[in-house]
Amino acid sequence: MDIAERRKANPDHWRLASAIRALSMDAVEAANSGHPGMPMGMADVATVLFRNHLKFDASAPNWFDRDRFVLSAGHGSMLIYSLLHLTGYEQMSMDQIRNFRQWGAITAGHPEYGHVEGVETTTGPLGQGIATSVGMAIAEEAMRAQFGADLCNHKTWVIAGDGCLMEGISQEAIALAGHQKLKNLIVLWDNNDITIDGRVSLSDNTDQMKRFEASGWRVLACDGHDAADIDRALTDAASGADDRPVLVSCKTIIGYGSPKKQDSSGAHGSPLGAEEIVAARAAYGWESPAFIIPEHILSDWRAIGARGKSAREAWNARVDASANREEFARRISGEGSDRLAPTIAALKEQALSSKPKIATRRASEMVLEVVNPELPETLGGSADLTGSNNTKTKDLGIFTPENRTGRYIHYGIREHGMAAAMNGIWLHGGFRPYGGTFMCFTDYARGAMRLSALMGLPVVYVMTHDSIGLGEDGPTHQPVEHLAICRATPNTLTFRPCDLIETAEAWEIALSEDSSPSILALSRQNLPTLRETAGENLTAKGAYVLREASATAKVVLMATGSEVEIAVAARDQLEAQGVPTRVVSVPSMELFRDQDVAYRSSVLPANTVRIAIEAAVRQPWEWLLLGERGREETSGFIGMTGFGASAPAPTLYKEFGITAEAAVAEARRLLG
Repeated sequence: MDIAERRKANPDHWRLASAIRALSMDAVEAANSGHPGMPMGMADVATVLFRNHLKFDASAPNWFDRDRFVLSAGHGSMLIYSLLHLTGYEQMSMDQIRNFRQWGAITAGHPEYGHVEGVETTTGPLGQGIATSVGMAIAEEAMRAQFGADLCNHKTWVIAGDGCLMEGISQEAIALAGHQKLKNLIVLWDNNDITIDGRVSLSDNTDQMKRFEASGWRVLACDGHDAADIDRALTDAASGADDRPVLVSCKTIIGYGSPKKQDSSGAHGSPLGAEEIVAARAAYGWESPAFIIPEHILSDWRAIGARGKSAREAWNARVDASANREEFARRISGEGSDRLAPTIAALKEQALSSKPKIATRRASEMVLEVVNPELPETLGGSADLTGSNNTKTKDLGIFTPENRTGRYIHYGIREHGMAAAMNGIWLHGGFRPYGGTFMCFTDYARGAMRLSALMGLPVVYVMTHDSIGLGEDGPTHQPVEHLAICRATPNTLTFRPCDLIETAEAWEIALSEDSSPSILALSRQNLPTLRETAGENLTAKGAYVLREASATAKVVLMATGSEVEIAVAARDQLEAQGVPTRVVSVPSMELFRDQDVAYRSSVLPANTVRIAIEAAVRQPWEWLLLGERGREETSGFIGMTGFGASAPAPTLYKEFGITAEAAVAEARRLLG
């Protein structure tokens, strides 16, 4: 069926969909930058979805029980911006559409969470949207189990493209979703057979339908330009015919209506050009000038945006009548619990009296053992390293299709998928997710961890086996550059605690955060309790004096994690030699940087020898060694200059020269 026939077959639908296409073409052309082809190709599917199926109210963008809509193919951002404007989202004015991709506009090149209401997650890196949506669907199931279907019962709809499905993270995501039987997750595949380089067949011949089916999904298909067929498929997908997530293959033509560029990569990543836009407008029967929507079409779209109001009002009434109203409101707001601080304080006092010698991964487990029963919003997990990460406590139960009240997720060997799912869990609302793997596998989770920081999501990453101290597994598993990478990532809190007290304090900060992810770098080897006070949360200062010098300090030893013990031993030796030496524990460089100059000066006085000790690379320490009144000629570093090796931990520390004796020798050298 050609365009003229489709226009005649369903004129009401055609006018609505053409508004999306016209706005998308115009905005990309005005910006001289963008991807017009995907919105043009998926306009019919999006129109049917928003008109007939999506539960939302444009006047209340953050209504908790709305359906979630994720544009995983984020390069087609004008699709969602057009929909938000047309349906009446207040923030998405026509001026914002006109200023697509310009400085200060909320219409960024790819949809960004927090910039505009109605964008549920930041997308653009392909595959992230579909993987994040799995976390949203998990959270929806879990909240429904805890609070009932009257308060939480909605779907997560995703538009994904060929590129999303090629990215490796997509397999991690769809396998997890299929295993967990997330029946309220529906992916609409923009099956247009085009990538930037050309036909998909240039690089891939995967049968995506069979792939999803093999991963435990129900698979449907439709003509992505036939409104009736689209509606049939979406109705079937939303029916909950069984407990599987659903893929709908929507066969579309990229750049639909552009005579010369449709069905080609020419419609993918660049403006169509004025001549082609004129031709496409003629094909659509669209006579309005650029950025002008005829009143009768806009009125129909605004009615679509308002049709969820009655459902929202009915939901509000159910919430008001619920016996769990206050706790439900706290949970969905993301507000912290007043039970956290006293729970942490009690554990710190216990640690101070018992002074355990334990690995900080075990210390983290001890924190979770007391916190998880008090905070029902924690939702834990691990990428198949539960026994190593120590992330599961006895009270949690396992989240499965048979037990949606379980609060522990076995993510499998899927670090990237786990990190993206945790982003989705937080974005959905109701939970504070944490998940574990080895520190070196932050590499495998990096894409989603970066988005945690970019979106300002307080997800907690429990990263154990944090140094060469893990021992015999060798350099493939021994992180040396990973702390530097984490510390270099904006809006990320990286903690490397030295004992149980610092670990408890790091968890208190992480679970109180509302705009930054936290990374807890935790040891495999046992470490002594070094703190001598338990009252104030000193970790919140980022760095503090752990051991004071006997007189005015001539040497300041700075260290983190397992190397703080080495710094303390070196201090004792230097003090015995008559060299006044201070030890500064630096559990969080980011938090120390946030302190005022007076405090930083009190911790790191000028005119001293400074030595940093860390079983990692030197790079993050430069500002503490050479800045903050430090000098090159009086600064030293005890740590790693290359990769690790396979051997027991004590041997590795000795062979790589990360010892108290090495620190003493360096101090004596710098003192002259």
